[in-house]
Amino acid sequence: MHYPTPIAKLIESYMKLPGIGAKTAARLAFYTIDMKEDDVTEFAKALISVKRDLHYCDVCGNITESAVCSICQDTSRDKSVVLVVEESKDVMSMEKMREYRGQYHVLHGVLSPMDGTGPDDINITSLIQRLHNDEINEVIIATNATTEGEATAMYLSRLIKPAGIKVTRLAHGLSVGSDIEYADEVTLLKAVEGRREM
Repeated sequence: MHYPTPIAKLIESYMKLPGIGAKTAARLAFYTIDMKEDDVTEFAKALISVKRDLHYCDVCGNITESAVCSICQDTSRDKSVVLVVEESKDVMSMEKMREYRGQYHVLHGVLSPMDGTGPDDINITSLIQRLHNDEINEVIIATNATTEGEATAMYLSRLIKPAGIKVTRLAHGLSVGSDIEYADEVTLLKAVEGRREM
């Protein structure tokens, strides 16, 4: 089926989004056609604003509208602890919990030799520079429990420990409400390794 050029271009644009295949992209394109023009205009403005108005925090690398993000500006937060995450969306997830009151550092990726991503390709240099601050005495590594996330955690640990800073890792294992019989071997291993006294 040959779509008119504007629809075909819109479908192609939607397909560039993660998890959007041809059928979903076509459905979204036709939904967009049925939207009110004001809503489409606001949607387009929001997309442009995200690219023009947001940048990375000069301190932690989180997304922000100003030079320094609101978390780094918050004087009530614990400056002695830095939680290292892969992406800005991970900061948002941690903040939803409302329990962690330390600082963050966003790597913008993980080490992945298969993809050609090395230490210079992610936000490690500014993390090491931050650690020269005497206030920081613990770094919590919160990369994902993937091969690349684990490799990045090990690399960071080896870099940071010689400075005498405590390095911890988020616990991994069974999620709340899950059954042991359905867990894979790696998840079970991490659950056993991360056990704690009751």
